[in-house]
Amino acid sequence: MELHLDPHPSFTGRSGPVLVVVADGVGLAPPGPSNAVELAHTPNLDALISSEHSTPLAAHGTAVGLPTDDDMGNSEVGHNAIGAGRIFAQGAKLVNQALADGSLFTTDVWQTAIKGAKTATLHLIGLHSDGNVHSHIDHLYKLLEQAAAEGVVRARLHILLDGRDTPSRSALGYIATTEAVLQRLGDEHGVDYRIASGGGRMTITMDRYGADWDMVKRGYDCHTYGIGRRFVSATDAVETMYAETDDGDQYLDAFVVVDDDGEPVGPMADGDSVIMFNFRGDRAIEISQAYEAEEFTGFERGDRLELFFAGMLQYDGDALVPRRFLVDPPAIDRTMGEYLCAEGVPSFAISETQKFGHVTYFWNGNRSGYIDDSLETYIEIPSDNVEFNKTPGMKAREITDATIELLESGRFRFGRLNFANGDMVGHTGLLDATVEAMEVVDECVGRLVKVIDDLGGVLVFTADHGNADIMFTESADGERSPMTSHTLSPVPFAIHDPSYDGEYRLGSVEKPGLANIAATVLNLLGFVAPADYEPSLVTFE
Repeated sequence: MELHLDPHPSFTGRSGPVLVVVADGVGLAPPGPSNAVELAHTPNLDALISSEHSTPLAAHGTAVGLPTDDDMGNSEVGHNAIGAGRIFAQGAKLVNQALADGSLFTTDVWQTAIKGAKTATLHLIGLHSDGNVHSHIDHLYKLLEQAAAEGVVRARLHILLDGRDTPSRSALGYIATTEAVLQRLGDEHGVDYRIASGGGRMTITMDRYGADWDMVKRGYDCHTYGIGRRFVSATDAVETMYAETDDGDQYLDAFVVVDDDGEPVGPMADGDSVIMFNFRGDRAIEISQAYEAEEFTGFERGDRLELFFAGMLQYDGDALVPRRFLVDPPAIDRTMGEYLCAEGVPSFAISETQKFGHVTYFWNGNRSGYIDDSLETYIEIPSDNVEFNKTPGMKAREITDATIELLESGRFRFGRLNFANGDMVGHTGLLDATVEAMEVVDECVGRLVKVIDDLGGVLVFTADHGNADIMFTESADGERSPMTSHTLSPVPFAIHDPSYDGEYRLGSVEKPGLANIAATVLNLLGFVAPADYEPSLVTFE
């Protein structure tokens, strides 16, 4: 299908570039002692958010393709919605549908995995919580129940502790629930299903964008070979580490469950089937590559076992990772980036490693690589491999420096960037560090506003979901518990246009959300948005 945008009948755009700034994790919640966004000194953000061209946007639930409005947004679905201009059913919703109608269990991939596991072992790896951002334990339980019903006698779970999309120290509750499910399945079906290994999601397995392959290796060795601290149960592992450190679940070390003889209960062996039950892609790609890639350079993995590996979804549709998967991912087409390339608009995308794929892969509808490398420039600023509260500024200043250079080059009509600070520092649950992170973001946005003013361009400010806006919850007796997850808060949207002369105004879009941004940006660039895009947030006089 040939893509084409008509010129806008009354607005040709500005002489300077349009820049979209996505401040990850910056939600709009009521002021209070847990709101790092409000507590921070942010004169530049305050000016944007209080301007006449500002409005809150929904960034969670059905507004971004998730099953219900009780589901918090995340960076994947947020950037999908911003880049695609439409709402697509996302991972959790697709998996829910495939489990509800049973279609998942009729796939060749499921049937092959089960056939192999009947004479070997079924291994399930994934984030062990109900956070519903990367996975959901209800999906895990349904897979286990079906496997038991189909005659799989031996299964082993390799659990990644959350404490990020869930309360900081909530792992023991999830483990207790899972152990009860395993016990019930054992009683009903006579099966041997056990937790075999695990560790914190920010310590093992769930790296992304090639930031820390050593992290993936620790997970691979733990799950595959039973390498890690040894404990008699997952509960024992977590309780012991809780006594040793104040760290939340996400930072706990790799652990291995052992039998009465002190040997690991679940190392993998030739002929076993392995299913990654995460549905979100970014933190599942690297471990998938480690298991299935013939040629692999991420780390030294030793002699590769003959395993049947599958993902819940295909996490990278361009690189075909993994090759086998249980549920088809959303087919996102005709993104804003594709339309702009078709119109010959030079553009750039920039962020640090932690969010680089968000403004490229997710923004482009889960498509890796360039749409048109003759028109696009993608810049990745390497992230530091440290706990983010230790460097709340992260790479925001470096991103800003590089963005200003790109803008001032005069080569680009459109640019987009992501500041990771509000989200990545927000996930630590540490209020003071997150306040500092927000102040660095404000400083950087102020510098970008000045450059846009000098160039006669337009700056669009928004966020992909909340996080820094609610840093803790407080009980009736005043006890505070860190809140490390995303929030259900709306996010800001603001247009800064130094050449504004009354040409447009914010319209009255019903239930505005992130998907409305694409049409708005296309209008500001001087184009009519595609007819099936969610409507623009601005109307022209």
